[in-house]
Amino acid sequence: MKKDPSKGYIALLGWSLNAVEAAENFDRRYVVVAPDWAQEYCETHDIPYVSWNFERLNDRSMEIAETLKDMGVNVAIPLFEETVEWAGAINSVLLDKPRLYGQSLLLRDKALMKRRAQLGGIRVGIFEEAHDHGDVIRFLKRVNQTLLKLDGDPNDPIHLKAFDKAGCLGHRVIRTPDEVDTIPDEEFPVLMESHLDGWEFAVEAWIHDGKIRFLNISEYVTLGYSVFVPATPELERYRPQITAQIEKLIKAFDIDFGFIHPEYFVTSDGEMYFGEVAYRPPGFKVFELLERAYGFNAYQGLILSFDPKTTEEEITTFFPTEVVDAKGHAGCFGVYPRRRVVSRLEMPEETEDHPYFESHELTPPLEETVTKRTAFGTHWGLLYFFGDDPHTLRDLLKHQEELDFYV
Repeated sequence: MKKDPSKGYIALLGWSLNAVEAAENFDRRYVVVAPDWAQEYCETHDIPYVSWNFERLNDRSMEIAETLKDMGVNVAIPLFEETVEWAGAINSVLLDKPRLYGQSLLLRDKALMKRRAQLGGIRVGIFEEAHDHGDVIRFLKRVNQTLLKLDGDPNDPIHLKAFDKAGCLGHRVIRTPDEVDTIPDEEFPVLMESHLDGWEFAVEAWIHDGKIRFLNISEYVTLGYSVFVPATPELERYRPQITAQIEKLIKAFDIDFGFIHPEYFVTSDGEMYFGEVAYRPPGFKVFELLERAYGFNAYQGLILSFDPKTTEEEITTFFPTEVVDAKGHAGCFGVYPRRRVVSRLEMPEETEDHPYFESHELTPPLEETVTKRTAFGTHWGLLYFFGDDPHTLRDLLKHQEELDFYV
């Protein structure tokens, strides 16, 4: 597509083919900043490319910001958790706003993030940092003491999370002091938090000029397994409270532009608790699900919300109206083998024959023994569904957990 030089020039940090295709078919100039393994592909397909390895920020970090600045790039967009800090560092130079780097650190470190949310008057559970096994045992005991548990009562679980990894990586649920021994030393330090009973959901919000331009509520059927958009009417009825929470978050974290992906819990009495927030596209192909449900390209929405040259008219006409403009509900399910030894991929007939089933990206197994899942693990591929009724879709996604795809 023809590029408009009066619009912003965008750097995409990290490699995502769908993001590249979206940029290719959009009116803005762009460049992909990715590790050297992407170079050959970019050269073959005429994709503008700058090589950079996103190791920890170090003395050379300034180099990439200067390189992009000299090229005339206006803003950098993080596509993955590991590039959020880099985007903050680069944008603080490109946009001449030094505070953006500090903001990106808040959006990366789960303990700092919770403190900042708390200071902004946002409800969070009890949380602490743990540096060793002893800290975890003490926290488990303290939380359960606070909950007035008696001897012999089952413990309320606590959650352990890596400080700066995406989503479910490194997430553990601990109920007894014995389980604490199973945590490898190298996982420390970790964030510990109390368990929140409630309905967990995620939000995707595109922000420009400090205002929410599109807000999607993603409904989890089972965390780590399945999600669909738009949500059921039962969850959508909380939209006014959810919107108010996101506005609080934007204020607490001083977010003027870009995209956030927070997770919340709503308790049975309608109270909202903040889980965490990410400043990058969500996992589980939610952008692709939104395109299937609404017809707009969420990556192009990302470019618009980051680009300082985006006009008010441009951004308001780009996004559809939430819920009412959806053509149906789109969901996906992450497959984990349920057996210890598998030899082949076999799609269950009931899944393939269901009118809501659209496609899958499962591949035949490379080895026969299924590695034991640590924490949430990584799924083996996704199944995609689309249909009119959110309840049918929700039950269908739930049912996939009982089926074997690898036998």
